[in-house]
Amino acid sequence: MRAPSGTLIAACVAATWFIWGSTYLAIKFALVSFPPFLQMGTRFLVAGFVLLAWARARRSTMPTRRQWRHAAIVGSLMMGNMAGAAYAEQTVASGLVVAFAAVTPALITIGRMPFGVRPTRLETAGMLVGIVGALLLIRGAGFATSPAGLIAVTAAVLAWSTGSVLSQHVYPLAPAASGFASQMICGGAFLMLISLVAGETVTWPPQALAAASWAYLVTFGSLVVIPAYMVLLANTSAVLASSYCFVNPVIGMLLGVWLGAESVTRNEWFAVAVIVAGVTGIVLGRRSAVAAPAPSSSPLTSSPRPPSQRPPSQRP
Repeated sequence: MRAPSGTLIAACVAATWFIWGSTYLAIKFALVSFPPFLQMGTRFLVAGFVLLAWARARRSTMPTRRQWRHAAIVGSLMMGNMAGAAYAEQTVASGLVVAFAAVTPALITIGRMPFGVRPTRLETAGMLVGIVGALLLIRGAGFATSPAGLIAVTAAVLAWSTGSVLSQHVYPLAPAASGFASQMICGGAFLMLISLVAGETVTWPPQALAAASWAYLVTFGSLVVIPAYMVLLANTSAVLASSYCFVNPVIGMLLGVWLGAESVTRNEWFAVAVIVAGVTGIVLGRRSAVAAPAPSSSPLTSSPRPPSQRPPSQRP
């Protein structure tokens, strides 16, 4: 198989940086007509079935019955993360939500420790710095005025971190695209159940921007960026593949201010800089662990991906 061209690699990097970084603002725009659980449930169901059909057409290995059970547990947690973020964005700026979510690699570092995965000194330092940044961020006006939003985004990052650790050590998923798809389908079904219980309904007809944002989340935010990420994992260094971890918060906040008319204080920008510095330390620290003569492992990141293709993960 021919290696992808430099142009394709650059396009994939751009996709993980800018598309994933923009999904939080798209969620905010879609909330006008699509409430949080229904929005995320339909997004992941549609994207999951399309991705599974694509994987089947390529004769990829389909999930076994046991892997579907694993996907039900992991998908409910990891896709529930995005629903929690969407719920928080009803009262908190999208840029602040994506910035807070960047602390997830620190939580995953902690969650992996009971399974014998010890952080390097650089990872430990990055973890502590990231947590300090998160504490600074929640002291800002954005979260201080919305306790419900803070609770929702905290639950979201805890759910993603837990799902990531379980998928690596307890409930492995099917490989490659099939694993992504099963995770999204099961998670989407779980969120639709919550939406039904909560009595959510689409505002009909949906606002044009809301409908376009939902379609963007399904296509670019799921079906384009996931294959792009898989290309990076298979053909580049893990550090480049996971570079979106420290780029997404900046992209998300800039877009929120520029297109979403969101307000971010100087102290909140400083807190985000601290979080990004911590995430950088975690990613680089895991790289040094990989380089050491120890069992192979990849840097902590934040995307929905099956263990065979995924570094220990954080995001959209």
